[in-house]
Amino acid sequence: MVGELFVEHVQLTAYPVTLGLVLAFPLSLAAVRWQWLYPPLIGFAGLLFTVPSIALFVLMVGVTGLGMTTAVVPLAIYTLLVLVRNTVEGFNGIDRDVREAAEAMGYRRARQILTVELPLALPVIIAGLRITTVTTVGLATVATLVGSGGLGDLFTDAVMRRFPTPALVGLVLAVLLAVALDLALLAVQWLLTPWRRRAS
Repeated sequence: MVGELFVEHVQLTAYPVTLGLVLAFPLSLAAVRWQWLYPPLIGFAGLLFTVPSIALFVLMVGVTGLGMTTAVVPLAIYTLLVLVRNTVEGFNGIDRDVREAAEAMGYRRARQILTVELPLALPVIIAGLRITTVTTVGLATVATLVGSGGLGDLFTDAVMRRFPTPALVGLVLAVLLAVALDLALLAVQWLLTPWRRRAS
């Protein structure tokens, strides 16, 4: 049972973060291209971030019913603030000379973004991913209230039975999962940025 809940919690973390990244990346590119778009975009994402998670879960129940989808959408919304901010900062931090050199070499905009700018912005983007991933691991425990499963079920079980052991197990597993995912993302950054290894 605990193994199944752990797998569900991994899904409750991976799906929202992936969905959030898919949404945040094009929005961030638009904000980099049209600078006037960034303040309202980050302001709206910040406003969504302040909405209590339980309120969003309850609102989603009326749309999707009980289940994992009801948890994934609100959790993805909470990732947008950090992902958009870090992605925009990553691209804005690239030296103008690098962009001009790519343009002088005849790179089209799409190729320039994917092969030149994205690798340079990657450390800042992954830093945002690490923050959102660890945060989502914690927030996903609340999603048990809408029947999404995960390690949060151990906390509700502990409350219902007035027996603290399941809560302790859930706490330890959630912390271990957060640390493991954080280290995994750090390893991905290390693999994708070999020039930083050579520089150090």
